[in-house]
Amino acid sequence: MKIGFYIILAAQFLSALADNALLFAAIAMLKDLHAPAWHTPVLQEAFIFSYIVLAPFVGAFADSLPKGRVMFVSNNIKIFGCVLMLLGVHPLLAYGLVGLGAAAYSPAKYGILTEYLPPEKLVIANSWMEGLTVMAIILGAVVGGIMLSPALSNALLTCWNVPYLETGIDTAAELAISIIVGIYVLAALFNLYIPRVAIDHKPLNRSPVFLIKAFWHDFKLLWRDPLGQVSLGVTTLFWGTGATLRLLVLAWAGVALHYDFSAAAKLTAWVALGIAIGSILAAKFVKLEHSVKVLPIGIAMGLVALMMIPITHPTLAIILLIVIGAMGGYFVVPMNALLQHRGHLLMGAGSSIAVQNFNENLSIFAMLALYATMEKMNLSIYLVITVFGLLLSGIMTVLYKRHGHDQDTGKI
Repeated sequence: MKIGFYIILAAQFLSALADNALLFAAIAMLKDLHAPAWHTPVLQEAFIFSYIVLAPFVGAFADSLPKGRVMFVSNNIKIFGCVLMLLGVHPLLAYGLVGLGAAAYSPAKYGILTEYLPPEKLVIANSWMEGLTVMAIILGAVVGGIMLSPALSNALLTCWNVPYLETGIDTAAELAISIIVGIYVLAALFNLYIPRVAIDHKPLNRSPVFLIKAFWHDFKLLWRDPLGQVSLGVTTLFWGTGATLRLLVLAWAGVALHYDFSAAAKLTAWVALGIAIGSILAAKFVKLEHSVKVLPIGIAMGLVALMMIPITHPTLAIILLIVIGAMGGYFVVPMNALLQHRGHLLMGAGSSIAVQNFNENLSIFAMLALYATMEKMNLSIYLVITVFGLLLSGIMTVLYKRHGHDQDTGKI
């Protein structure tokens, strides 16, 4: 791999680290405001709202400029959202602005891989990208949990308060967000050194009407393509359930393991570690042309998630979360690489990732809405886990019955 690839990885790692630490800081800020429990899933919905609404435009934006510049601008939008949160803007609104930056960032971070690397290196590149992204999720959960722990946050706040200088940083959540701003700034600096590549599939027209029509054309094109359909269906389902799983673990840890918020936040890192392990195994054992063979792993993942219900011991909980994450990483990485490759061939990297993000985040939005509704109804966390586990296995079974005969994708 060229040095530019590692610069891309470093920029993505830092930005993802900040994204994931910020989630826990924003949840903590909601708790400081005594917001109701159902505001937590709504917080994530505010974040992904931009992915859905701006999907027709962010792909064209990513394809019309050097992708390093797109990533730089997007990181600065995230910084602005954090600053607004520190200035007292409600977390649901400010975190939504951070989501706007993330929506613009995503097509560029993945699209540059297909422009910078040959097809035969895409699974390996995706494994690196997903592995480091997951490592950022792990560290984001750990760093977020540590920064929000009372002992450390009180000590840091004492050092933070300088005589005769009023910073306005008075809570653990505000301190954590201030540190996260620094991580975003460092990511933006790396963005400046991402190598420029030839702009591929530059949009012919930038008018909103044209872009919406073009997006709808790309949307139908990718869903009608057999390989695009199965890979898009799998990744859409995975990220919808995966985003909800992170919040489920937070709630489950409090009930089953009697963890406080800081400890529960760190527990979510074990799922991410499992995804990293699964990503590495996928890079070693799964070839792009045999990606469909991993579908049964997704069916099993939903059933294994039901094993969370009887567990009350921390060690068993950690082992189970690693296993669930590893299964997820093993089946989603090849599907992601296949989807990127098909999208690049059919319509251009940035546009295909925008279609992918639209579908995935629509799934996340719907599943978080279902979770928020269950929270508002005060349903048992064990019933919620059962619903989501069976939902994942059921839909994966339908996909497998429809596409499982395509055991070899042949010439792609």
